[in-house]
Amino acid sequence: MKNDLAYSITTLRLDDSYHPSDSTRATTNFANLARGELRQENLRNALAMIDNRFNALANWDNPSRDRYSVELDIISVALSIGDRRHVDAFPLIEILKPTIIDRVSGKRIDGIAGNNFSSYVRDYDFSVILPRHNRDIKNPGMPEDFGDLHGNLFKSFLDSAAYRQLSGKPPVICLSVSTSRTYHRTENLHPILGFEYRQGEFSATDRYFAKMGLQVRNFMPPDAVAPLAFYHTGDLLNDYSPLELVGTISTMEAFQRIYRPEIYNANSPAGAVYRPSLTHKDYSLSLVTYDREERSRLAVEQGRFAEENFITPYQDILAEWSARYAA
Repeated sequence: MKNDLAYSITTLRLDDSYHPSDSTRATTNFANLARGELRQENLRNALAMIDNRFNALANWDNPSRDRYSVELDIISVALSIGDRRHVDAFPLIEILKPTIIDRVSGKRIDGIAGNNFSSYVRDYDFSVILPRHNRDIKNPGMPEDFGDLHGNLFKSFLDSAAYRQLSGKPPVICLSVSTSRTYHRTENLHPILGFEYRQGEFSATDRYFAKMGLQVRNFMPPDAVAPLAFYHTGDLLNDYSPLELVGTISTMEAFQRIYRPEIYNANSPAGAVYRPSLTHKDYSLSLVTYDREERSRLAVEQGRFAEENFITPYQDILAEWSARYAA
């Protein structure tokens, strides 16, 4: 099939001098940190949380718990259609790529691409399409083709030369577990990922990411208080090195402790049967706070931005491309 989509990548370091670009979603975890008078302090605190957690997990040959540090790069993926006559570099997704610095050996070790996942088209699907679909029906649900375009765009990106230059391994996206599901701890214990938890039924996010070619497994790392959801292709437990997995855990657990403290900064750990809740009261706040209500409002604005600047103007081109790609 003729590939009429072109992906381009730009990279920006996430450090205490980071300023979000104009194309970055305001609700993205790392962009949300870099706001207001305390932006630099927020970034420093978050990055320190990542380094500290990394060293706590990578504790072999690391007696002082300071052997490693983590550098984070924001990977911004822009999409052009055809020869760029139709749409010029729409900001499709943003992910994070860690680099692990070993202060003992002096080595720089590539981490796993993915981690965070930011997408305007996902905002469009969940904040525009889904409410519109369910507005006037008695039994709310998802449209049959919900997420098809987004899934095909993501899989096409993974097939692209741009992604192959970025990483030699498939991505791993790490998110919070769903507050609409109950999770049961299994006997499967991984030395880095911890105990596996399984849900009896997939969440809306699980099904959405499945259309992106990603399956989900949930693990609660050592000394964590709640499981994380890992979305991946291939073999999560064997395709990546221990340090690669530690990089993803430490990065995304820090963000979740900031943004979902009721779950990931709870004062007691998840039990054998676990139902996450954002109404849980027994938790501690991190040194970084944010406005959850504002984040929900901005998600709608970002979805409308995608609709007005990408979906509606190029819907015929995108529909034809997506059908050909799926075939």
